[in-house]
Amino acid sequence: MLVRLDGADTALLHALDAPHAGAVRTGMRVRVRWADRREGAITDIACFEPYDGPVTHEAVPHDGSFPDPVTSLAAPARLEYTYTAGRAQTRYLDGLARREVLGERCPSCRKVYVPPRGACPTCGVATTEPAAPGPRGTVTTFCVVNIKAKGLDIDVPYVYAHIALDGADLALHARIGGIPYDQVRMGMRVEPVWTGDGRHPDHYRPTGEPDADYDTYRRLL
Repeated sequence: MLVRLDGADTALLHALDAPHAGAVRTGMRVRVRWADRREGAITDIACFEPYDGPVTHEAVPHDGSFPDPVTSLAAPARLEYTYTAGRAQTRYLDGLARREVLGERCPSCRKVYVPPRGACPTCGVATTEPAAPGPRGTVTTFCVVNIKAKGLDIDVPYVYAHIALDGADLALHARIGGIPYDQVRMGMRVEPVWTGDGRHPDHYRPTGEPDADYDTYRRLL
């Protein structure tokens, strides 16, 4: 029930103790029933109850002036966070550490998501069935980067692309290497390149396969 207290400009959502639903009506007068034990929380109001008695007072608007106004208040505060990648992302990151690209399949529509999201955005159901798409894929769209990023040791221009891994229904975002930037094209077949102890592919390079047919990847554009 929404209750607007006398003198208030907004309503309060709380419980109403009424004998039945037919006894409740818009405009009815109610009063607070206080809890037996109060601790300075909203639960101090046990509920509201119907009230047919007279109004005992009339609220008087405050003029906004105080004899000794509080201008600042110092209060100690502390926030503690426990951050995790979540079940799906943790599995994905652990797979990358083994140089494996892992995804998850929706049990309803059967789409494969990589990186996995933990739930299918289309069907709204949990995705717990593992899938291992790729590792090769197809360039769907791409852009040529002409501005050098701070701290990134890559000569410009270079190419970032959306790559649809074989068997996946979601395109990854990754850099294309091993080929001049002006030779990258839609439909080009690529594979991941791992370097050193990197926890993810450094870039993708052409496989030398024939380009994929447009109809095989157009739904992922």
